[in-house]
Amino acid sequence: MSQTGQAIFETQVVEVGQEAQDFSAIDMLILFGQEAPDALRSSCYIINVKPVAAPITTAMQLKIDDQVFQITAVGDEVQRNLTNLGHIAVSFTGKTTAELPGTLYVAASNYPSMTVGSTIQIIA
Repeated sequence: MSQTGQAIFETQVVEVGQEAQDFSAIDMLILFGQEAPDALRSSCYIINVKPVAAPITTAMQLKIDDQVFQITAVGDEVQRNLTNLGHIAVSFTGKTTAELPGTLYVAASNYPSMTVGSTIQIIA
């Protein structure tokens, strides 16, 4: 896949919740900004909230460290939630219809290994 595009979103993981990796069993990960409520925090990868510079589309790619995933569907709330709260779910199922409004769907692939300091980008 080409990675010559421009990042419309870029952030870093600042904290990994104790149960965040458990969602790999259902091919999903959950991002949340530093304002994540305590009830959800342990399930999330906590990120710095950053603005999204352009509308997210299926023509774009999600890049986590060195892994690149083609975006296959974008839930209706992804753009707003990511910009305002840093909160979205990422589904590694390759579904082409967004079933959940706050979920970004990407091509089925190896589940990424994320740690504190991991970089997350959306590439146009």
